[in-house]
Amino acid sequence: MLGNPGATGRGALGVDLDTVTIPELQARMSRGSLTSSELTAAYLERIRTIDPKIGAVLRTDPAAMAQAAASDARHRRGTVLGPLDGIPVLLKDNVNTRDLPTTAGSLALAGSPPGSDAVLVTRLRDAGAVVLGKANLSEWANFRAEKPTSGWSAVGGQTRNPYVLDRNPCGSSAGSAAALAASLAQVAIGTETDGSIVCPAGMNGVVGHKPSLGLVSQSGVVPISAEQDTAGPMARNVVDTALTFAVLQGEESSFSPLGDLRGKRIGLWRLPSLGPDVDAVMTAAAQRLTAAGAGVVEVTPPYQDRLGELEFPALLSEFHRDIDAYLATRQGPRDLAELIEFNRRTPAERTCFAGQELFEQALAAPPTTDPRYQAMRAELADLSRRSIDETMAAHDLDAIAAPTNPPAWTTDCERGDDDVIPSSTPAAVAGYPSVSVPAGSVGELPVGLLLMAGDRQDGELLTLAAAAERELKAWRAPRYLPTIGPGPIG
Repeated sequence: MLGNPGATGRGALGVDLDTVTIPELQARMSRGSLTSSELTAAYLERIRTIDPKIGAVLRTDPAAMAQAAASDARHRRGTVLGPLDGIPVLLKDNVNTRDLPTTAGSLALAGSPPGSDAVLVTRLRDAGAVVLGKANLSEWANFRAEKPTSGWSAVGGQTRNPYVLDRNPCGSSAGSAAALAASLAQVAIGTETDGSIVCPAGMNGVVGHKPSLGLVSQSGVVPISAEQDTAGPMARNVVDTALTFAVLQGEESSFSPLGDLRGKRIGLWRLPSLGPDVDAVMTAAAQRLTAAGAGVVEVTPPYQDRLGELEFPALLSEFHRDIDAYLATRQGPRDLAELIEFNRRTPAERTCFAGQELFEQALAAPPTTDPRYQAMRAELADLSRRSIDETMAAHDLDAIAAPTNPPAWTTDCERGDDDVIPSSTPAAVAGYPSVSVPAGSVGELPVGLLLMAGDRQDGELLTLAAAAERELKAWRAPRYLPTIGPGPIG
C-alpha cells in the first residue's frame, strides 16, 4: 500500500499543491515568497517519489530547472511573460517536443525526437511555462486495438488511477489526468478525438477542457482525425484550465472566474445506461445547481444512434490519411503499412494487447476522396451540430450537462476497457467545446459533470464550469488505495 503520499500539506513551499491556483502562485512569485525553481523542484520530487506507483510520467525534462531559473530572473526584473510564466506543465506524449522523445506510447517512435516543437508547445514556451516532462497515454491515443486497455502503452506500461490503483484512469490522456490527480504538475496538456480529455479528467477527479475545433493548433500533434482532433488544457481547477487555454489558443477568451449560475439554464442529459449510482450523483449535482439559481431541465439530444453508427468508419479513413502524413515527418515507419509491420515483428508491442485491428481496418478503409466517406462525414457534421443546437434552442439553454464517466472499471489487459461512454460524442463530432468538472463520487471513485455548448462558446462555457465547480465542491484528494474489492465496474 502506498499510504497517503498525495497529502501535500503546505510543507516548505508554504502552499498546498493540491489546491493552489495559478493566480495564487503568481502572487507569491511576485512578492518573492516563492520561486519557480522551488515550485518546479517540488513537483519533480513528487514525480520521483509518487509516480513509480502510478506510472503517469514517461520522462522529465532535464532542462526543467533551467527553464524555472529563467522565469525567476524575469520575475526579479519585472518582465513576467504572463500567468503561465514559471508554471510547470506536463505534455501528453503525442505532442511534439524538439528536445524530448515524442512516442505516442509506441516503440516505433522511440528513437530521435521530432525536429521541432508542436505549435502549442512553442506557445507554452513563449508564455514562460516550464515544460516539466511528458505524460504516458493510451498507445496511439487508443486508436489501435478493438478492445484496448486505456492508459497502457508499450513505452510507459500501465498508468493507474490514483484514487484506487487497480482501477483504470480512462484514456487516452491517462497520464495527464492521473498526474494532475496526484499533484505531479500544476497543469497538463491532453488531446481528444472523442472523450480522450474529458473521460480521464472525470475518472481522475480533475478538470478537462476540449476546445472548439480549430482554436488550438494541431500542427506537431500525432493525429487520428483532422475533422475531430484537438489538444486541450487539464488542471485541478477551472481557473488554471482557462488560463492555459488562453495561451494555447493565442488570445484571451471571454472567461470570467466570477460568473454565477443565477438565471442560467442547463439541460441535464442523464444517460441512465451509466447506472443508478452515477444517476444519483447527477441528481445531487442538479439539486446543487438549482439551489444556486440555475434552471435545470431534463433533455435527450437527438441523433445519437446514427452518430454512433457513422463516427468510427469515418475515423478509419481519416486516420489512414493523417497518420501517413505525420509518419512521413518522423524517423521510423514511414506510413501505416510499415507501422503495422513494425508491430508484427516487435513482441514488446503485444505486452498488454495483441491486436492492431483498427490499424488494419484503417489501411483497408475508403480514402477520404471516396464519395461514401464524404457522405458519412457530411452527415456526421450535420447531425452532431443539430443534436446540440436543436436541444439548446428548444429549451433556451446555456449548456447541456451529462455524466462524464462511470466509476472507474478494474484494469484488465485480457478484458480491455468497458463499453464506450456516449456523453462526449456530440461535442467531439460537432467540433463544439466541452468541459468536465468534478461532480461527486461513487464510493472512492470520482464522477465528472460534462458541460457542452455551441461552437466557439469556450469562454462562456468555462465561466459556467467555474460557477458549477464552486457550487458542487466535489474535488477531494486521492487516497491511493490498492483496491476496493469487487465494487462497481461501470
